[in-house]
Order: sequence, then structure tokens, then C-alpha cells
Amino acid sequence: MRRLICLLAALACPAAAQERLTAETFDAFTRGQTFYYGYDAEAYGAEEYLDDRRVRWSFLNGDCKEGYWYDTPEQLICFVYEDSPDTPQCWAFYIEAGKLRATFENGAQAAPLYQIEKSDTPMLCKGLQIGV
Repeated sequence: MRRLICLLAALACPAAAQERLTAETFDAFTRGQTFYYGYDAEAYGAEEYLDDRRVRWSFLNGDCKEGYWYDTPEQLICFVYEDSPDTPQCWAFYIEAGKLRATFENGAQAAPLYQIEKSDTPMLCKGLQIGV
């Protein structure tokens, strides 16, 4: 009987880890933090999560995009950025081993992004480049 209980508990844990984050959980986990993401062991980009569901994204090149996020009934987190306001990018977020994992849900097959690092330090963004 003890083995059966242990087996059932072990099977239940991965299922719980695979639940999509709700907007409330996502906001509580990310707000005030900068997350650095990667895929296939390569650095991909960073996102700073601000108050009022605002964000700042960078592909780690110093150029930053301002945006915001919203949630959907399917528990997706969709991001809208200043350079493409009509094209939301929707992701399913999960917490695994205390870190974020995100899968792109806009129909295109893409490798999941994984949290590499988390910091409470804002990203460094280049300002306007005059004369360029």
C-alpha cells in the first residue's frame, strides 16, 4: 500500500508542474524582475516585467522594445510590443524546478524558452541614437 501511495504521488507531481500559469501567478512570479531566456543552451533574450502588466524586451543587443501583456481564457500570456502592435505573441508559461519555461502558441513550431537567470536589476537599454 505504501508503494502505491508513493507511485501515485510521483505521478501527480509532473502533472502539476505542467499546469499553465494563470495571469495572477505569472504576474506574482515575474513583476519587478528581469528574466533572461535561452533555448537549446543558447542565450535568446531578456524581458523586464514592470507594474501594470508592462514589459521591456531585448534580444540582448541593447535595443529594447516597450510593450504589455494580457491573458486569455486558455491561460496564455500574450505580449504586444510597440514595433508590432497588431501582432500579439502568445505563450504558455510553466514553472519547472522553480524556473520559467515558455512555449510559443501562435501556431509556429518553436523550441521552448527556458529561464537562464532572474535578476531584480533593470536591463540596460540604449537610448535614442541621434544622427543614425
